[in-house]
This record gives sequence, C-alpha cells and structure tokens, in this order.
Amino acid sequence: MKSIGMENIYEAGAPGVWQIVIVLVIVILFFGGRKIPELMKGLGKGVKEFKDATKGDESAVQEDKDSNEKLESK
Repeated sequence: MKSIGMENIYEAGAPGVWQIVIVLVIVILFFGGRKIPELMKGLGKGVKEFKDATKGDESAVQEDKDSNEKLESK
C-alpha cells in the first residue's frame, strides 16, 4: 500500500478552471453578491497594512545599521 505524503500533493499541480469556478460559487453562496466587495476591500486594506509594516521594519533595521556604523566609527 502506497502512503500518501506531501510529494503527492505537489504532483497535483495548480487548480483547474472548474475547481476555481466551484470555489467562487461556494463563496457567493456563503457571503452573497453584496458582501464580496466589502470582503475584498477589507482584504486589500489588510495587505496594504502588512506591506507598510514590513517597509517600516526595513527602515528601522536600516536606521539601526546606520547608528551602529556611527558608533563603531567613533
């Protein structure tokens, strides 16, 4: 008997057109057509906040590097 592992999941490949259609129909049935734009708007805001937070972290790291270089040069 062959065991089912992660390598079999990767062999499945990308979802096909019919799988995407089925998922979209289920989402519309659960949330309704009016609620979906609100959900996407919230998702977009969340992604934007995440990107802003990661940019903020990168600038904070750069500031720390700059201050460490100034301390080391003294």
